[in-house]
Amino acid sequence: MTGETIKVLLVEDNPGDVLLLQEFLQDVTAAEVELMPVEQLDEALSYLARESFDVMLLDLSLPDSQGLETFIKAHNQAKSTPIIVLTGIADETLALRAMQEGAQDYLVKGQVTGDLLVRSMRYAIERQRIEDALRQSEERFRVALKNSPIFVFNQDLELRYTWVYNPAFGFTAEEMLGKRDSELIPLESAHHLTAMKLGVLVTGVGTRDEVSITTAQGTRYYDLTVEPLRNEAQQIIGITCACIDISERQAALEERKLADATIREQAALLDISTDAILVRDLENKILFWNKSAEILYGWAAAEAKDKNASELLDTDEPSSDMEAALLEVINKGKWQGELTKLTKTGKEILVASRWSLVCDEQGKPKSILTVDTDITEKKRLEAQLFRAQRLESIGTLASGIAHDLNNILTPILAGAQLLPMKFPNVDERTRHLLEILEVNAKRGADLVKQVLSFARGVEGKRINLQIRHLIVEVSKVLKETFPKSIQVIIDLSKDLWIVSGDGTQIHQVLMNLCVNARDAMPNGGSLSIYAKNLFIDENYARMNLEAKVGPYIVITVTDTGVGIPEENLDRIFEPFFTTKEVGQGTGLGLSTVLGIIKSHGGFINVHSEKGVGTRFEVYLPAVDGVETRKADNATVITAHGEMIMIVEDEPAIQEITKTSLETHNYKTIAATDGIEAIAVYAKHMDQISVVLMDLMLPSLDGLTAIRTLKKINPKVKIIATSGLMSSNKLEALANSGVTTFLPKPYTINELLLTLQRVIS
Repeated sequence: MTGETIKVLLVEDNPGDVLLLQEFLQDVTAAEVELMPVEQLDEALSYLARESFDVMLLDLSLPDSQGLETFIKAHNQAKSTPIIVLTGIADETLALRAMQEGAQDYLVKGQVTGDLLVRSMRYAIERQRIEDALRQSEERFRVALKNSPIFVFNQDLELRYTWVYNPAFGFTAEEMLGKRDSELIPLESAHHLTAMKLGVLVTGVGTRDEVSITTAQGTRYYDLTVEPLRNEAQQIIGITCACIDISERQAALEERKLADATIREQAALLDISTDAILVRDLENKILFWNKSAEILYGWAAAEAKDKNASELLDTDEPSSDMEAALLEVINKGKWQGELTKLTKTGKEILVASRWSLVCDEQGKPKSILTVDTDITEKKRLEAQLFRAQRLESIGTLASGIAHDLNNILTPILAGAQLLPMKFPNVDERTRHLLEILEVNAKRGADLVKQVLSFARGVEGKRINLQIRHLIVEVSKVLKETFPKSIQVIIDLSKDLWIVSGDGTQIHQVLMNLCVNARDAMPNGGSLSIYAKNLFIDENYARMNLEAKVGPYIVITVTDTGVGIPEENLDRIFEPFFTTKEVGQGTGLGLSTVLGIIKSHGGFINVHSEKGVGTRFEVYLPAVDGVETRKADNATVITAHGEMIMIVEDEPAIQEITKTSLETHNYKTIAATDGIEAIAVYAKHMDQISVVLMDLMLPSLDGLTAIRTLKKINPKVKIIATSGLMSSNKLEALANSGVTTFLPKPYTINELLLTLQRVIS
């Protein structure tokens, strides 16, 4: 469900339960949830008649409907919508009955958690998709069998008929079900069939043979195929058989006419197929080539016929896979796998190929039937998905490390700034050492911010930006600082749309890309920056997993440098990956670029050719509105003895923050966890001006403690702090009533300015 909008119809008349479910969905899932709450079943049925939903959460006790009938009405209205039943502890039996009637899952009120709710929704939606696909598959199978002369049936381990379609032997399906062959046909014919079927049950190996059956209508001949029937544990639970009547054998001429007609019909069906179908003889010469093969490979049937298939389709490099496939299809009769093929234009495509050996009437191999499905785009999307998953995993690890580093750097940075104030008369050497300590602590903090940007755990302040101004500003810097051998070109479309973002972060993106371009052109070249408006439609969005339908600004940074080797393209956005020499880069530049772009709701594409150059395309979603400007920074003023409650479990951070505030004329009181914070605040509520609350606390987390303080005093002023905070958690903080958020590590000046804004 990640990355897509989920439409949820919530049918619940209890406002408290509605609010609780809404909070769970906001806190737990990263997907965009469109929740439609209604209180009565009739209102829900009206919505279902007008539009579709991904999942329905249904309470069985409603003002206008009670019990199982509630589910049945909703299910009949929208059978394709998965339904999760909401019930009380005493009504689990009723929920189970609803499951038997078609509900995908049920949740007991009072026992629901955010994770459980999301897992249940994912399960319901996926199960509904599987059931829909299964029904479609069964319908296609039924239609195919209905027009087929094949008699298909299943038998259990006692060889009793359990399922029959297109019955034969002169009986109806009802007459055959539950019976053995010996109860239907003469014993002589039954014994032969039984022996054949028992052999399959014992060996687990399918077989095929021609059998004769004598009934009241006479002797008929059948081509019978018997295969073992297995359960999910691969245990044999019976047999499945296909049988076709071959009694009506006509004269050679009639057979030939029938065969010719059948071939023409089959050829027509093959041309309808969306897969490329071709037939080769054992010398690899093409005998048959359908319409889809023409579309996929570009060769007309007349051009392909009688040509060597390898010369026409295979790449220049000899493939051992082809030889192995040919050997297997001759020995086993079939083969399937993935192959790289060439089209008429020389384009390489990846196909899922299935080969079947075709034999003559004497059973001798005469040709190979091949069915090819183009999976090039599917594999590209899979690679894109795997890359996104890998980067997400690395980002999770990086953000965890960054959080711990921020907790370490916070007291170091604050201490480095506080010591010169405590000891103003130290010698010059000591002052210089303190300056070195502060500078390097800030460098460490900046490095952590880069890691957090990659991990999408930190977002800057967003305003409406005109990208044109940023690009012009960057181009001026480039022209002044880059070597004269590098020509800087900018081309910006008129009336560029507005984006919502952090100007500093987007400026960092542009500078990172341009510096990399400079490094790729040691002997000079051309650096171009383009920007244009682009509306992404559904077709483009389907081809790029990260794109959504809507307006975008596309910024393209192109160089004529050495290019990026193909083996490195999938790794360039990984943190700490670099091809530069030691000391020339941390490997965080492009990972930071990726994190910033993703935090802005955008995505990035890269195209590179060795020796020709590289092109980065940055896509940022456009918004309505006009450009805004940042407010000027305030000036620090002296405190007047206001009391600040510091809630922090790290002793070093608590102590340095306490000392810093007291140095600037604040009073302080401390707590080490959420439970203690609630107790201390309740006791000193009238004296405390602001609560400085760390969000990651033992015993009781900061967010829960904040909500409790808000209940004690709705007007309490709270500054939340954390070394790691994602966008969805920031939204949760805003909804909980937090006055402002201060990311770690923070300087003394940042802390004082934040307190000043909150108190004033």
